[in-house]
Amino acid sequence: MLETKTRGAHLRLLGLDYGEKRIGVAICDELGLTAQGLPTIIRKTKKHDLEILKNLINDYNVEKIVIGYPVKIDGSEGIQCDKVNRFAALLDTTFSLPVLKWPEALSTKEAEEILINSGIHWKKRKDKVDKLAACLILQGYLDSATK
Repeated sequence: MLETKTRGAHLRLLGLDYGEKRIGVAICDELGLTAQGLPTIIRKTKKHDLEILKNLINDYNVEKIVIGYPVKIDGSEGIQCDKVNRFAALLDTTFSLPVLKWPEALSTKEAEEILINSGIHWKKRKDKVDKLAACLILQGYLDSATK
């Protein structure tokens, strides 16, 4: 009997911070307790972006995608929510995986504050902020799932 790639492997969740120019990416550990950042995707074309995500999904045996949903502080949806909804629908039809929208009010701002407080130079913060925002989104989801 042939062993499949996922046999005995733990399935994971992929966290995304979707933006116009970049997509921050995070993955949870095999126990589903902590989020770790992966390299940020510099957006080029839908085909390019989806190919990178497909490789990550396969490499990490992803079972669900958690995407940041940028609701306003008052809970209402803005223009960015429409863009995330379209991208989430594309992910759903492309990969046939559950795509969960997780409220992410100010995750990028929080990520920037963390990086500033860590003393990271502004030129280097730009490269790290999306990855950290994706970690915050995914960690928020993981923390709520364990309560």
